[in-house]
Amino acid sequence: MLAELDKLLGSCLFEIDRCKDLKKLEGIRVAVFGKNGEITEKMKYLKNLSQEEKRSVGAKINEVKSVIIEKLNAKSSCLEMIELEKKLASEKMDVSMPVNAQSFGYIHPISKVFSEIATILSGYGFRFAEGPDIESEYFNFDTMNMPEYHPARTMHDTFYLNIPADEHGRKLLRTHTSPVETRCMLKNKPPLRFFTIGRTFRSDYDATHTPMFDQVEMLVVEKDVGMAQLKWLIKDILKKFFNLEKLSVRFRPSFFPFTEPSAEVDINYSIVNGKMIFGAGDKWLEIGGCGVSHPNVLKAGGIDPSKYQGIAFGLGIERLASLKYGVPDLRNYFESNEQWRETFGFSPMDL
Repeated sequence: MLAELDKLLGSCLFEIDRCKDLKKLEGIRVAVFGKNGEITEKMKYLKNLSQEEKRSVGAKINEVKSVIIEKLNAKSSCLEMIELEKKLASEKMDVSMPVNAQSFGYIHPISKVFSEIATILSGYGFRFAEGPDIESEYFNFDTMNMPEYHPARTMHDTFYLNIPADEHGRKLLRTHTSPVETRCMLKNKPPLRFFTIGRTFRSDYDATHTPMFDQVEMLVVEKDVGMAQLKWLIKDILKKFFNLEKLSVRFRPSFFPFTEPSAEVDINYSIVNGKMIFGAGDKWLEIGGCGVSHPNVLKAGGIDPSKYQGIAFGLGIERLASLKYGVPDLRNYFESNEQWRETFGFSPMDL
C-alpha cells in the first residue's frame, strides 16, 4: 500500500506539472479526490487493515493528500494568472482613439453645477457636509432663530409629514440646507469652514420656483470674520463660477432670522439681442442671500458668540444653472424629458 501511494504521488505530480489548462487540472483533482478517486478508494480500504497498519497507511495517505493539494492549488493559481494575462492582452484598447461621449448619456445641468461649485469652494479650504432631507422642527426652525409662530412654519410653505413627532418636534421635508450648519457646529469645534449642497422642499410651483430644489450653502466660524470678509468671498466665488473678472456684485440690506446683518446678493447684467449678458450693464439680478450668523444660531450649535463669529451664504443650484447655461424654466429640470436632456445636458467628458 505504501509503495502504491508513492507511485500515485509521483504520477499526480507529473500530470499536474504538464497540465496546461484549468479544465484538465480539475479533471486530475476529481480523479484523485472525487467520489471514486484513487485517494478516496485508498481511504475506503483502511477498514480492512489492522490497527498498526491503519496508523502507518493513514499517515501516508494524509501526507500524499497534503502534497497533491498544495501542488494543485499552486498550479491553479499559475494557470488562472496565465488566463487573465491572455484575456487582458485580447481586450487592449487604444485610449487615444476618439470616444462617442453620447454613448455614455448626458450629465444633468444640476450635476454639472454641483461639481463646479464643489471644486471652487474646496479651493478655499471648505469641507463638504451633508444632512438628512427629513428634518425636525427643532433643527429646521428653532436652531435657525425662527420663533414658534414664524410664517415660514405654516403649511403654506412647509411640507409636514404625517408621522409621529419626537423630542425635536414634528417631522418635515427640510425647507433649506441651514440645519446642516447646526449639525456641523455640534459635531466640530471652531474654527469651521464647510459647505453643503442638497435638496430642499417648499410648497411653491411656477416657472421660477419648484417644490423641490437644490441649494448650496457655506458657513465660516472663526474669531475674526465679518461682513467685509463675507463680501470679498462671495464676489470671488461668483467671478470664478461665471468666469467673469469684471462681474459686479451688489449687496442690499435685507432680513433673515438666522443672520444679522443680512443682505441679498445681486449681480449685474444687460440684455443684448434678447439675451442676458452678465458682467455688463446696469441691470441687477438677485441670486442669493448672505449675512453674519445670528448669536442665537451659534448658541444652538454649541458655540460661544462672544468668542466666535460666523458668516454664511446660500443660493439655489437650479438658479445658477439657468443663469450660466440658459435654461428657461426651472420646472424642466425634473420632467425627465430626453430631448431637453440632449439640449441642455453635458458630455461626461466635461466633468
